[in-house]
This record gives sequence, C-alpha cells and structure tokens, in this order.
Amino acid sequence: MKIILYQPQIPQNAGNIVRTCAVTGSDLIMVRPLGFSTQDRWLKRAGLDYWEGVKVSFIDDLPAYLSQQNAPFYFFSSKATKLYNSVSYSPDALLIFGSETTGLPASFFETWPDRFVKLPMVPHARCLNLATSAGIALYEAWRQQNFQFESES
Repeated sequence: MKIILYQPQIPQNAGNIVRTCAVTGSDLIMVRPLGFSTQDRWLKRAGLDYWEGVKVSFIDDLPAYLSQQNAPFYFFSSKATKLYNSVSYSPDALLIFGSETTGLPASFFETWPDRFVKLPMVPHARCLNLATSAGIALYEAWRQQNFQFESES
C-alpha cells in the first residue's frame, strides 16, 4: 500500500508517517509543494532511523499521477460521508490525505466524490492529527489483508 500526503505542512507528522510506513511495509508519496524542507531536523527526528527502510517519493501533480495508476485510491476527509471501514482495500491501494492546514482541494471531491471516506468523530470535532489518521487508515487496510506484506501474498 501507499500513503500519499497532499502538500503536507508539518514535518513531525511526515516523520511519524514514515515510521508507520516502515513498520507496515508501505511506501510514502509526498505531493509538492511541501511546507517544510526534507532536510528539516524535526522531520528527520520524528522519522528517526526509519527513513532508510521506506520508499519515499515526491510528485508535483496528484491528478496526473492518479490518472496513470491502475490501483484503487481513496481520499480521507472529515467532509466525507462514507466511513473508512466500509471500503474493501486491496494490497495496492493508495490512501490519500490532505494538508494539515487546508485539507484536500474541492476539485478532488468534485472529480472523485465516490472515493472519499472519513474516520468517525464526535459531532463538531475539527479533525484528527494527520499522522494519527494515516495510521488508523493504513492499519484498517492492512488488517483487511490479514497483515500480510505484498511480497507475502
């Protein structure tokens, strides 16, 4: 599976997500522009020594990237109505999360409304932390694969 962070702003979140990717055998894709330098000490500190074990890549145009993929993809948004656990995730699924400050563009929802899911929260709550959300989503998708790595399937 792959986690995609759309224009992430907080280096500690990205670093924590790298750790989650490392322990689940997942890849990380970050969509530029980023709100931090990849040399940022907070990014490195949060990811500790997990960076070497994770395939991290960077892209500039998420819609163009998605148009070239055969894998199913899902956007996670507090504005969605469908719950994240109502989806059947495949081992090659792309799990997409918006920026901590601006979320995902409305144009994505207009283009792919059926691809949006949400994590349940109490009414009037703003949103979960990005790294927490990515962890919850990734572990649900991985649970559905019986916690098998892609190379084990």
